Amino acid sequence: MKEVFDKVKHKMDKTVQNFVGELAAQRVGRANPSVLDKISVDYYGAPTPINQMAAVSVVEARILMIQPWDVSSLRAIEKAIQTSDLGINPQNDGKVIRLTFPPMTEERRREVVKEVSKLAEDSKVAIRSIRRDAIEKLKALQKNAEITEDDLKHGEKKIQDLTDSFCKEIAELAEKKNKEIMEI
Repeated sequence: MKEVFDKVKHKMDKTVQNFVGELAAQRVGRANPSVLDKISVDYYGAPTPINQMAAVSVVEARILMIQPWDVSSLRAIEKAIQTSDLGINPQNDGKVIRLTFPPMTEERRREVVKEVSKLAEDSKVAIRSIRRDAIEKLKALQKNAEITEDDLKHGEKKIQDLTDSFCKEIAELAEKKNKEIMEI
């Protein structure tokens, strides 16, 4: 039974970490290097993340600077950013690429808040799915007479408590991100 709890806790932890990563990738009007995490550049025939081919730094609140270690890859990085869904035009000066993030409009802020809420709900659904699978495993253990009915009830309660705490953590993270987004 302990093995089931450990797996549940680990899977739920991974779900929350994934959600945190998704939140970091949301554009909120400030320069954040993690917005480039999903962009891969075709570098000598292999898709390579930008942060593995260049130094990415925040120069000002709304400006990201990408300085490739191999200057010949500058055009490839610029093209990858242009073709991505980032929605920012890179400025190439021959040595570095600058990304200037425009201030967000009220309408765009509301859209991002909706996206964050959807991500939060998807993460909660994933956690509830993990709970359902774990309870099914416990019921199978009880059916095979490996645990008692009391153990099953105790296990279900423990899994439900874990589920509630992880869902609450996701809701708090989403609320914090939404406040950050709506700040001017």
